[in-house]
Amino acid sequence: MIYRSKNRELLRKKPPAPTQPTETGELGFGSKATSARLVRHDGSFNVQRVGDNHNRFNNTFHKLISMSWKKFFLIIVLTFIVTNIIFAVIYYLIGVEYLHGMIGTSFFDEISESFFFSTQTLTTLGYGRISPVGTLTSLVAAIESMLGLLSFAMATGLLYGRFSHPEAAIIYSENAIIAPYRGGRGLMFRIANGRKNELIELEATVVLSRNEMVKGNLTRKFYALALEIGRVNFLASSWTLVHPIVDGSPILGLSIEEIESAETEIMVQLKAYDETYSQTVFSRSSYIHEEIIFGAKFVPATTTDEEGTTILDLEKIGQYELFKLS
Repeated sequence: MIYRSKNRELLRKKPPAPTQPTETGELGFGSKATSARLVRHDGSFNVQRVGDNHNRFNNTFHKLISMSWKKFFLIIVLTFIVTNIIFAVIYYLIGVEYLHGMIGTSFFDEISESFFFSTQTLTTLGYGRISPVGTLTSLVAAIESMLGLLSFAMATGLLYGRFSHPEAAIIYSENAIIAPYRGGRGLMFRIANGRKNELIELEATVVLSRNEMVKGNLTRKFYALALEIGRVNFLASSWTLVHPIVDGSPILGLSIEEIESAETEIMVQLKAYDETYSQTVFSRSSYIHEEIIFGAKFVPATTTDEEGTTILDLEKIGQYELFKLS
């Protein structure tokens, strides 16, 4: 039976003289103590930049190529509709008599025909039934067609930017666990590739962050966690990353209460080569102290069918069972 509750047990009794953990260099977060999460689940940093109004265009471009596809297409469609509504109103205010070929007589018919004439002009399609008559209407139509050419060129550039900027779709287990490992214990979490493309030459870096008292001041410290295997050639199936809790580990001998009070966070960065795009891709995530499960083990996520093919169930990547620690 699968559980998702935390088991309140101690990691391990404190040894007489553990090896001092090795502090890693500055990661770019500073040394100020904080209770906030540093890295979100989606890999973005919990940092908001304000006060810079000089690069608004660059920031907008970056947002458009990095946002979700659903949000991107929603913005494109809404921009298209709003732009055509604005021009339809302009044509209507100038006078529908200057749009030759209109057959509608009611307000709704006239404004709707003005809208669809605008869509044909903006896309430079032009079916030909309605055409502008008069200098002012022709000038507005010319401006709209120029904006249409520019806007579709920009949309094409954004689409190219999105397709040429691949990102790794790594699935992380929802929790990290403390499990029995080779006669001792280990901190573990599991990952898998969420796409059908091939990732090769994967490298993992795991860093522990926590608040510590240093010379009377509460300071944020960072420690690199040694992994039993920090590099694999292929990610054909799932990969369970293990940090053995031995001498030199910064969590050796700590109780659950000590880990929580220190606002401990486990930050993960993965680097891989994507064969589909022939580019190096990165992925990040983190686990805060509330997401570390003590006394658990992961449920097997792979099975084998009758033909010997390995079946990987991505829904089981984060599933675990409680396991009593001795």
